[in-house]
Amino acid sequence: MLLRRMTQHVKDQNWFAVGLDFLIVVLGVFLGLQVNNWNEARSASTLGQDYTVRLIADLEKDLAGSQIQSGYYAQVLVSIETADQFLASSDPDPKALVAAAYRASEFSSNPTNRATWDQVVSSGHLGLLPNEAIASGLSDYYKFQDENNETNSLLQGTPYRLAVRSLIPLPIQLAIRDSCGDVMDDDATVIVGFADECQLDVDDALLKETAQALMSSGAIRETLRHQYSMVALVRLNNDGNITLIERVIDKMRTGGTER
Repeated sequence: MLLRRMTQHVKDQNWFAVGLDFLIVVLGVFLGLQVNNWNEARSASTLGQDYTVRLIADLEKDLAGSQIQSGYYAQVLVSIETADQFLASSDPDPKALVAAAYRASEFSSNPTNRATWDQVVSSGHLGLLPNEAIASGLSDYYKFQDENNETNSLLQGTPYRLAVRSLIPLPIQLAIRDSCGDVMDDDATVIVGFADECQLDVDDALLKETAQALMSSGAIRETLRHQYSMVALVRLNNDGNITLIERVIDKMRTGGTER
C-alpha cells in the first residue's frame, strides 16, 4: 500500500508527499529495530537474573558442603594427632589406638555444583552476570576447583592410608565401619563426621595384636606425618573456599544484574 502510494506521488511529482512517505518508512524501520533491541535487552536481563539465581543456589550447596567437609577434616586431624600420641606412648589403649589410626586415614569428597557455571561459560554469557560477582572471584572459584578436587582426591591413595589399611585386619575394619566410622546425613548422601562413641565388637587379643603391629611399624609413623600435611592442606583449601563462596554469594545478592 505504501509503495503504491509513493509510486503515485512520484508520477504526480508531489515531492513533499514522497519525502513524507520516505520519512514514514525510515521511522518504521527505526522503531522496529528499537523494539527488537528492547526485547533482546529484556531477554538478556531475564536470562542474567535466572543465571544469578541458579548460581547462588549452586554456591549455597557448595558452601554447605564445604562447611561440613571442613568440620570432618578437623576431626581427621585430631585423629592424626591422637594416633601420633598413642604411637609414642609406651602402653596405649589398644582400641583407642586402632580407632584413631584408622580414622586418621579417612577421606571425604565434596563435588562442586558447576552445571550452571559450565552452561554460562559454554554459551558465552559471562557478560550477563553481575559485574560484582565476577570481580569478587566467581571465575577464580570455579577455576581452582579442579585443582582443589584433585588435591583432595590424593587422600584416597596416600602412603599412610595404604599402609594402615593394609595392616589392620579385616574383622577390625568391618567393626569400625559398623559402629565406629563415618556418620551420614539424614539422606545418607553426605558424610558429616565420625560416630560419637566408638564401639568395636572384636576380640581383645586381636586388638592388642593390631595395636602392637601399628606401634612396631616404622612406615606407619613416617607416613602419618605426611598424612597430617596432606589433610591440613586439604582443609586449608576448603576453608579458603568457604571464605570465597561467602563473598561471591554476598556480591551476587547485592549486585543485582547490572552489566
